[in-house]
Amino acid sequence: MKMNMYKWVEETIAAPKKKAMPVLTFPSIQKMGVTVKDLVNSADLQAEGIIKIAELTDAAAAVSYMDLSIEAEAFGSTINFSDDEVPTVTGSIVDDEDAADELEVPEVGAGRTSLNIEAIRKAAEKINDRPVFAGVIGPFSLAGRLLNVFETMYYIVDEPDMVHKVLEKTTEFLINYCKAYKEAGANGVVIAEPLAGLLSADPAEEFSAQYMRKIVEAVQDEEFLIVYHNCGNSAVHTVDTIKSNGCKVFHFGNAIDMRDLMPKMPSDVLVLGNIDPSGAFRNGTPEAIYEQTTKLMQDLCPQYPNFVISSGCDIPPLAPWENIDSFFKAVADYYK
Repeated sequence: MKMNMYKWVEETIAAPKKKAMPVLTFPSIQKMGVTVKDLVNSADLQAEGIIKIAELTDAAAAVSYMDLSIEAEAFGSTINFSDDEVPTVTGSIVDDEDAADELEVPEVGAGRTSLNIEAIRKAAEKINDRPVFAGVIGPFSLAGRLLNVFETMYYIVDEPDMVHKVLEKTTEFLINYCKAYKEAGANGVVIAEPLAGLLSADPAEEFSAQYMRKIVEAVQDEEFLIVYHNCGNSAVHTVDTIKSNGCKVFHFGNAIDMRDLMPKMPSDVLVLGNIDPSGAFRNGTPEAIYEQTTKLMQDLCPQYPNFVISSGCDIPPLAPWENIDSFFKAVADYYK
């Protein structure tokens, strides 16, 4: 369903009662009786899961799967699949300047990208009461998976030109990928850039923010939003590079305290976060997550109308639904 997403942001900020917007997708496997491996390899199951979550929860938007292996797989990376964990990238495919030069930008549709685009197309046709956001990895985080995440932190110091060559190619692919999601009917994408959350301000600008701006400038408009996700512990210190990337919605992980971040963010953008997906949703109790959710909302909602409660990152596949339900109950009770 097409809608004016700039207006959606404005109306959400202005609304006296706001709906939660957690990154809630993979726990749909529990409702469908399938494995994560089944899910990530089937467009039909992915669409069914997104639709089911929308039916079960009163979330502000339907958000697709934060599977950060998909784009690396399209470039040729090796992926490990599991029945109950999100897929992961192993090894690297770029380890020197020659490999960076020879790296080819894949066509959109390579690997499992075609499945995910089709899943969003099918979900967007059925969900008509809220926006539908696809999921995409960020340019620096994708480059890190192609170069090896650990080695990348050395390469940005010792081999910056090589990293930039890879970044130009990951950015080109991600622009095309986002455009394909737009054509499929998505109202936007959540771009996850976790690796940037390990950088200090100058490298964050050089290796992430400037490439994020290219993506935003190429694809964001009134009908299609870029939601920026950063779950690193440096986000508060690199916030100037983050808030200048052109996005209108920002999502932060639980490695930071939202109370420290909110005063630094513009009042005309949505800022989402950040209940611990592992400690609270996966391993906590319904009582604990209710208390944590209520406390964060009490601390931030009265002072910051642009704050929307969310999970800190993607909620794990086996997070108990009792905890998820308790989170939504806390939100509903707060606004009573």
